Amino acid sequence: MSVTLNNGLKMPIVGLGVWRMEGKEIRDLILNAIKIGYRHFDCAADYKNEAEVGEALAEAFKTGLVKREELFITTKLWNSDHGHVLEACKDSLKKLQLDYLDLYLVHFPVATKHTGVGTTSSAVDDEGVLEIDTTISLEATWHDMEELVSKGLARSIGISNYDIFLTRDCLAYSKIKPAVNQIETHPYFQRESLVKFCQKHGVSVTAHTPLGGSAANTEWFGSVSCLDDDVLKGLAAKYKKTPAQIALRWGIQRDTVVIPKSSKVERLKENFEVSDFELTKEDMELIKGMDRKYRTNQPAKFWGVDLYA
Repeated sequence: MSVTLNNGLKMPIVGLGVWRMEGKEIRDLILNAIKIGYRHFDCAADYKNEAEVGEALAEAFKTGLVKREELFITTKLWNSDHGHVLEACKDSLKKLQLDYLDLYLVHFPVATKHTGVGTTSSAVDDEGVLEIDTTISLEATWHDMEELVSKGLARSIGISNYDIFLTRDCLAYSKIKPAVNQIETHPYFQRESLVKFCQKHGVSVTAHTPLGGSAANTEWFGSVSCLDDDVLKGLAAKYKKTPAQIALRWGIQRDTVVIPKSSKVERLKENFEVSDFELTKEDMELIKGMDRKYRTNQPAKFWGVDLYA
């Protein structure tokens, strides 16, 4: 299953996010995922594991497990590299051991103090507040992103964590329209207006937290997981699936790309096996009623400023 981006390229609708993966775990994760059938991997410079992902990909290519053209690889520009887009992209490509990216995203709509290409630091001032760079506009960053397409370094470019207003602005000033807006969205944080706005204007939506963060965001941010909700548990029993599979299927039926994260092989398989059933219209409506407008990913904890306020 895939979605067709506004440039005609296809993006697998189920991918694997590699946030908070490290060391040998990465190699085994990537290789096992490819064997299961994953062809879409979502990375970021800020995850600080591009080199490990690159080693796993190189092994997969060398052993004939998969060909480069069969994979869809995404990575992201970090906030501190907004004035150094070309260098940052080349740094990610070098670490990933790739000649091109299928998709390169602006990770957050904010430029911060530059700390060296690829360091992905979030510099804060004496009061612990993020050092925001007011000299670099998002428009300037986007035009630098567009240059990556003309140079053949990125086949598609997009945005991440942009709201309706910022997405609208990007559509207005762009020569190459953003192919994707990657956002947090799940049954507890449905963001219907943003999702529909993006889709109406040809911007595909990727859900970077399609399971509501589950254990990872509970640990970091103290958030509550939608997977424990009685509605998802009830539907899981009805369809003989897991709550996670119900949440992912709901995301897919909204025409959003889902990129769940897991370090366990059995969960990798489970998250990938969501194409053999379909939720009824009534059950889609039932899940729609779960919306709490509840964001689980809260970078303000580290940045000392709430960019969503």
